[in-house]
Amino acid sequence: MKHIAIVILNWNGAFMLRKYLPSVLRYSQEAEVIVADNASNDDSLKMMEQEFPEVRTIVLDKNYGFAEGYNQALRQVEAKYYLLLNSDVEVTEGWLRPLLSYMEAHEDVVACQPKLRCEWDRSMLEYAGACGGYIDWLGYPFCRGRVFTTVEKDQGQYDTVTTVAWATGATLMIRSREYWETGGLDGRFFAHQEEIDLCWRLRSRGYRIVCIPDSVVYHVGGGTLPKDNPRKAFLNFRNNMILLYKNLPAEQLARVMQWRFWLDALASVYFLLTLQWGSFLAVWKGRSAFCKMRSDFRADREKNLQATVVPASEILFPKSILWQYHIKGKKTYKELKR
Repeated sequence: MKHIAIVILNWNGAFMLRKYLPSVLRYSQEAEVIVADNASNDDSLKMMEQEFPEVRTIVLDKNYGFAEGYNQALRQVEAKYYLLLNSDVEVTEGWLRPLLSYMEAHEDVVACQPKLRCEWDRSMLEYAGACGGYIDWLGYPFCRGRVFTTVEKDQGQYDTVTTVAWATGATLMIRSREYWETGGLDGRFFAHQEEIDLCWRLRSRGYRIVCIPDSVVYHVGGGTLPKDNPRKAFLNFRNNMILLYKNLPAEQLARVMQWRFWLDALASVYFLLTLQWGSFLAVWKGRSAFCKMRSDFRADREKNLQATVVPASEILFPKSILWQYHIKGKKTYKELKR
């Protein structure tokens, strides 16, 4: 059994693989590198065969999405640690060593991520992961280094190993045993926020998740769906409701859901006024889809709550980042912490 398996889930990403896979192979000698293809219809498989014949390729029979795609692939991988890596990530020399060393030295740490910088502006932290993720009590995620659309320049301000609420799925190292014991990624999410759900489950069971900024990678981001894509908005609004339903205790859930109805309605008005018709519809389609799917998650919710040893109040940021950001003008993680 390999110690580390780096698994890159690919869907129509031949260009990204050709550009960034060489850095992974060059700087990841400690690991087995695997590309799992999610039924691409571009020339990804042909390109892999011709240009990277040394890389093991797992071919999935259909596009399972990010979450279930990884589950399908990881069932065919044996390793102590999985490292889920996006195809649009450029890694750097020595990037694996700090991650592995910390995980080996801290048995209570079940998952970690490196520092993510922006590939197209290398002085900046990266939107989707930055230096580790958090989530406020209303369900809004943010990062050390990125709050809503405010992304910080990397000036070493977050260069400490820190426990976080979630690690980005773009570069997620996780112990394989606990991955499966906790249920893995929830395939019903398809894509977006599935790693937050997994990390919340892990944190609630008493494990720690950390960001290790001594390890640095560069992420393009938005490679599959751009930020203003209505499909992405639909998945984010739907999956955020699922995330809260699966993990919040009853005494908090009803209150949060009431607040979120009005806040989502406000978001839809913003989309309407800014002529983002697709995103306006996506808010309500997402909420409607959640209502139809909610009963499918009832058993998961009960299982999660029964397994909880660390309450949500110790995992979630206790204030509303909407209020802190838009009303109080706190635009960075350090300002929020004050």
